[in-house]
Amino acid sequence: MSSRSIGRRRARPAYPILLLLAPALLGGCAGDRPNPPPGAVWAAPGVAATAGQPTPPATSPTAGSASPSPAREPARRVFPVQAARIAYHPTHSAYPGTDIFADCGEPVVAVTDGTVLEVSRVDRFDRRGPRGPHNGGLSVSLLGDDGVRYYGSHLSAISAGVDAGARVRAGQQLGRVGRTGNANDVCHLHFGLSPKCTGHDDWWIRRGVVWPAKYLDSWRGGGNRSPVAEVAAWEREHGCPGTPGSD
Repeated sequence: MSSRSIGRRRARPAYPILLLLAPALLGGCAGDRPNPPPGAVWAAPGVAATAGQPTPPATSPTAGSASPSPAREPARRVFPVQAARIAYHPTHSAYPGTDIFADCGEPVVAVTDGTVLEVSRVDRFDRRGPRGPHNGGLSVSLLGDDGVRYYGSHLSAISAGVDAGARVRAGQQLGRVGRTGNANDVCHLHFGLSPKCTGHDDWWIRRGVVWPAKYLDSWRGGGNRSPVAEVAAWEREHGCPGTPGSD
């Protein structure tokens, strides 16, 4: 064999060797991973991913803003009625809210960690009026640590120690399903989502400003879908109206 042939053989690139080493250099073969469920998104270790889109980076709250801050996420959330038999509908009459139907006496719990804002332990509803302010009967509203106000009404009883300013944890019992106030004699929990505005005088906001059903669907299935962004967007657009839009 000539020296020229030997030189050509030594100069040949080692592509086959690199191809054999590539899976090891890249951290293993794709076939080593478990098959993801349809719609799943791969994420690096320690990085959460949502099906169909990457997780957005956390943002800092704007100075002076009263809106809920996405930077405070995540917060654990649970379904507000702990019962085997429940039913609810995605719509509600006149304004956003959801009526969760369950037997009277079933436990009503805090959706998330937070502080009790308002408690009504007396049923002041009178069909002769005024209808709006006292429609809820016995009720509790909670300002979650995520900045959203969670409201439940028509209760039959409110738990001891559930008073304005008290700290509660997700899943802690607040009261029991009832039919006080303007409940039309049907046992259910009226559930509303809103920003914290003017406290005791803003019943038309407290009763609900965004539709809760999609969040309830998530929490009932063990998910943690957040209403923070939608409630904050509503507040940016509407502020805190001084009068009710409807009764």
